[in-house]
Amino acid sequence: MDIYKLLQLNRKIKSHQVKFLGLYLLHKLNKRYLAVNLDPVLACNLRCKMCYFTDADYVKTLKGQFKEEELEQVAKAIFKRALKLQIGCGTEPTLYKNLPKIVALGKQYQVPYISITTNANLLTEDSIKELLDAGLNEFTISLHGVTKESYEGFMKKANYEKFHEAFKAFAKLKKRYDFKVRINYTFNKDNFHELTHLFKHFDGQSFDVLQIRPIQKIGNTEYQEFDLDVLRKDYPNIIGQIRTNCKANNIVLLAPDQIPSKESINDSSLIFDYTFCYVSPQKFWKNGFQWREESFNEYSKKIGWEKQLFSNIFKSKKTLKSLSNRLNYEVDFN
Repeated sequence: MDIYKLLQLNRKIKSHQVKFLGLYLLHKLNKRYLAVNLDPVLACNLRCKMCYFTDADYVKTLKGQFKEEELEQVAKAIFKRALKLQIGCGTEPTLYKNLPKIVALGKQYQVPYISITTNANLLTEDSIKELLDAGLNEFTISLHGVTKESYEGFMKKANYEKFHEAFKAFAKLKKRYDFKVRINYTFNKDNFHELTHLFKHFDGQSFDVLQIRPIQKIGNTEYQEFDLDVLRKDYPNIIGQIRTNCKANNIVLLAPDQIPSKESINDSSLIFDYTFCYVSPQKFWKNGFQWREESFNEYSKKIGWEKQLFSNIFKSKKTLKSLSNRLNYEVDFN
């Protein structure tokens, strides 16, 4: 399954009524449509300046990790409805001791696409191979700076050389395994312009997808420069250069054509809250879901989820505007 072609299709379908009709039918027919985002452990080895892990008070509230038997129950409760399983949503999954077991569980329940989001500092060639042998489809790698100075400045406690060792392993293993590597680059006014040098520092054969996304306020973070107006003039030209380099390396680019305004509504994002399912030791989809005792189907029937999906077919975009700017990028295929 090509998850990026699904994203592109989502953008091409302009009618949110059609999208909600599709979700309603998928749900009613017991088909897959959920993006399950799983944090198996609530911890991180880095303290990135744009992340809430630099808020000491908030970090104190993040405690716990799943036991192996609990993960099996999580899989039983919801994996049958998962179109995609993303391991690592707001924390660092490579801190979890038996990460390949989660991937294997996803494959056991025939989840079509399984990815891991990581800062890559704890990855080695051997650990990458273990995950690929378990059935992993994609590594999504967080990057906040192109140069060593910028990278280690924004991603505190990270090691630039270790990061590049992981990419060398990706390039080597791509000759033996079929998998994707995606870079997620969160930009601000201080790290945006260095993107013009990305392909001087990173081998275009070591990754397949590049997402460039604007900084967003996600808590009381150390870095507080959220105003991107100073970049608006240069943004189209730099993105144009990056697009050219991506095409030359056969890389899928996910990036907005222009820096989104605060008031803009991305029509492609209106279904986000109806496909996104967050799971962690502290939270499971919606409050009240007793996942140890009931399945997704049982709980969704109890809360009238099918009826809610159907009623959204007839709601206006204005009513659904709370989901705006979830997917703030264009999908550019070569």
